[in-house]
Amino acid sequence: MRKAILLFFLLLGIGLGLLSALKEDWGVKLVMMVIGAMFGSAIGGGLAQIGKPYRNGRRLLTEEEINPIPGGGCSGRDIAANYWRDKGQPPYTRMPDIELGKHVEP
Repeated sequence: MRKAILLFFLLLGIGLGLLSALKEDWGVKLVMMVIGAMFGSAIGGGLAQIGKPYRNGRRLLTEEEINPIPGGGCSGRDIAANYWRDKGQPPYTRMPDIELGKHVEP
């Protein structure tokens, strides 16, 4: 049923593009048909929910579940996930922040 909805709107877009340039040259007709196909496929895909992330009640696996990091902590994904916490440095490689009000006096 989803493919039928997508195909209907795709053909509707192509038809409207052809209809809008009926008395023009074939080059203009072809360009308008392609533009109509783009809009028709976008609308049809949205209405048919093509590309919906959940199908049949099953959830999609995350990248971490598919390829777990052994040992972990210093991969690009880990650094990207904790970028703001670690201020762009790999974990456990930077000095802790200075606490306000605690100064070392000689």
